[in-house]
Amino acid sequence: MLDYQKLLNPTILNIKPSGIRKFFGIVEEMDDVITLGVGEPDFQTPWHIRQAGIRSLEEGKTRYTSNWGLEELRREISNYMSRRFQLSYNHRSEILVTVGGSEAIDGAIRTLVSPGDEVLIPIPSFVCYGPITQMAGGVPVYIETKAEDGFRLTAKALKEKITSKTKMLILPFPNNPTGAIMEREHLEEIAQVLKDTNIIILSDEIYCELTYGGKSHVSIASIDGMYERTVVVGGFSKAYSMTGWRLGFACGPAPVIHEMTKLHQYAIMCAPTTAQYAAIEALRNGDDDVKRMVDEYDMRRRLVIDGFNKMGLKCFEPKGAFYVFPSIGITGMSSEEFCEKLLYSKKVALVPGNAFGYCGEGHIRASYCYSVSHLKKALERIAEFLEEIKNQK
Repeated sequence: MLDYQKLLNPTILNIKPSGIRKFFGIVEEMDDVITLGVGEPDFQTPWHIRQAGIRSLEEGKTRYTSNWGLEELRREISNYMSRRFQLSYNHRSEILVTVGGSEAIDGAIRTLVSPGDEVLIPIPSFVCYGPITQMAGGVPVYIETKAEDGFRLTAKALKEKITSKTKMLILPFPNNPTGAIMEREHLEEIAQVLKDTNIIILSDEIYCELTYGGKSHVSIASIDGMYERTVVVGGFSKAYSMTGWRLGFACGPAPVIHEMTKLHQYAIMCAPTTAQYAAIEALRNGDDDVKRMVDEYDMRRRLVIDGFNKMGLKCFEPKGAFYVFPSIGITGMSSEEFCEKLLYSKKVALVPGNAFGYCGEGHIRASYCYSVSHLKKALERIAEFLEEIKNQK
């Protein structure tokens, strides 16, 4: 018999599975569960975007594209970044089309991080940054963000974590799971800390179109002195409801994008061709679709925030993405205990806050990218659960 423990890479062996997926393994074995756990838009990909993909198939456009992605798509990404975020990228040398934003994140970290390099990661945040850093041989260094600061990264907290080994700062805003955003003045404070260092920024802006309350997204790459040290990750999954199309992109300094493309070339070859043709249509004619979906999310956001606050679960007001991150401190339960008891007693699935970093303990993540009727039904069951807990004390 083979000894797989000796065969497998010890770095991979020692990485824990995603806390999100681990919890939803339980959900998949149950019937009639109402879930607020998955960060996937409930809207279908707009028809004109699907139609562009279908048309490309009908026209036989099914061959490999350039490793970099279709030139026509890279032009449109360049135009989009310019008109939306005042960022100018050369489509020939500073943009790479990837298999979702996930590949862009992985590619940037593996291209830039060497064994022993430290990567600063604000938490709570999405689950992938730390494990990818470890798989690249880097050392994740977590920076706790707090509700009283709007779950944003502060210049003070950043400065305290920088060492001679710091290679990269990851900026995951708008944030999953908190819905926090970074406004221009806060990004300028971060820029002041970084300006005389050799630290590069990986700015995960996959939720950049999903901001509320009149606050438009600002990319740190647009702040003075930050353009040349920032790799911006974007994509089509969230804003255009194209999760299954698996298409993203990275924009950044030509020397970095060139090496990321080398990694992409050997590991992936190219992003899905059909998805690339659909994405061209999304960027050219999808602004109204995005606005319609954002308006709907905003209405749902207010519904869910009000719902949690009324039942006593204090809820920070998210200004981006499509998640809320209420505190469950009044229950006296851990995040996992709360979510498991709620699931088994009321068949409502949420994600424990500690899945997003140790400081997420005492919170739960709920997504509001579901229909209003779905959200209302889930909130009713959570309120019933809390009432039952109260009566048991």
